[in-house]
Amino acid sequence: MKAVGKLMIIGGAVNKGSFAETEYDQNVEKNLNFFERGILRKIIDESRLKKDSVIEVITTASQIPQIVGPEYKKAFEFLGAKTVNILDIQNREQANSDAMVARANAADVVMFTGGDQLRLTSILGGTRFHEAILVKYQEQNFIYAGTSAGAAAASENMIYQGSSSEALLKGEIKTTQGLGFIENVIVDTHFVQRGRIGRLFQSVVNNPRTLGIGLGEDTGLYISGDRMTAIGSGLVILVDGRFIKDTNLTKIQLGEPISIDNLTVHVMSQNDYFDLKTKEFTIVNSQYNPIPQDS
Repeated sequence: MKAVGKLMIIGGAVNKGSFAETEYDQNVEKNLNFFERGILRKIIDESRLKKDSVIEVITTASQIPQIVGPEYKKAFEFLGAKTVNILDIQNREQANSDAMVARANAADVVMFTGGDQLRLTSILGGTRFHEAILVKYQEQNFIYAGTSAGAAAASENMIYQGSSSEALLKGEIKTTQGLGFIENVIVDTHFVQRGRIGRLFQSVVNNPRTLGIGLGEDTGLYISGDRMTAIGSGLVILVDGRFIKDTNLTKIQLGEPISIDNLTVHVMSQNDYFDLKTKEFTIVNSQYNPIPQDS
């Protein structure tokens, strides 16, 4: 069954405003220069009740939830959201409580902040809170939004360890199960800035059915039905392994370099879209095949 809900997965460093800075200016436009095309505004606009939606900012992945939570709350409220709560779940007992399930059931949007995705999945995975938001995503007009760790954890499988410089050495990349909101993809974040292309290459060659998604900073994907649309100011890299012709993966030892023949890479920018069912990529501002503005 196709999910009714929507995903917003973001590569990190969302330009939401420097609210934590000591020189924070009430003239917030000096801090927020990413409005009309902004990702946080997109989350509000696509939510069930728009500015009246209930938004829960979940800081479980962060080591500094007391800073991160209020920063997102201020950013959402500046953009007009009326009900923004901070939910700092620190252990599995909390995540299994009636109170947390009630918060999940009342929410129209959950926004997972950055931090450590393994911390996020180890605390929330398989809990009543996790199950509640999964059901809401499958059955209702509900948004799962996640930045950095929150984005990486959204997929069925996720990368949780592996250096960028040695990413194409066999065994360097470590993966585990994510929160399971989207299947057959694997997501990496801070992608362009931290040079993580090799991490996706190895993840995809390990199972070419998996679509690799690399999210640049201040950039993300809006996923509704089978369509993934690029949002934000930077780049989304897609790595498609379906047409790989050859590799040395099973012939080399751990720590040795991986060879791959015929790996397909797409580069998306704002408003470009990719169909998860047909695997077709469309450049909206194409110099050869321009897309009509009302399509």
